[in-house]
Amino acid sequence: MEVQLKNWGNSQGIRFSKEFLKSAGFRPNDTLTAEIKDGKVVLSRAFRHRTLRERAEAYGGELRLSDELEWGEPRGSEVW
Repeated sequence: MEVQLKNWGNSQGIRFSKEFLKSAGFRPNDTLTAEIKDGKVVLSRAFRHRTLRERAEAYGGELRLSDELEWGEPRGSEVW
């Protein structure tokens, strides 16, 4: 795909087609990281911490944070 660098206010921008970005797994409003590797511009999805709700979804929507856990008897210099 050929793209053209265009002025955008005081900056410059590149426009990609919706299909092109979708095939790369990007969605509107994604935050991307741009870097230059071996003279090429590389775009990748920026790391984002998942919210507690997103983490809970991985466990069927329930984290059970109030459950008390049994860790066994104290060992070494642990005092309870």
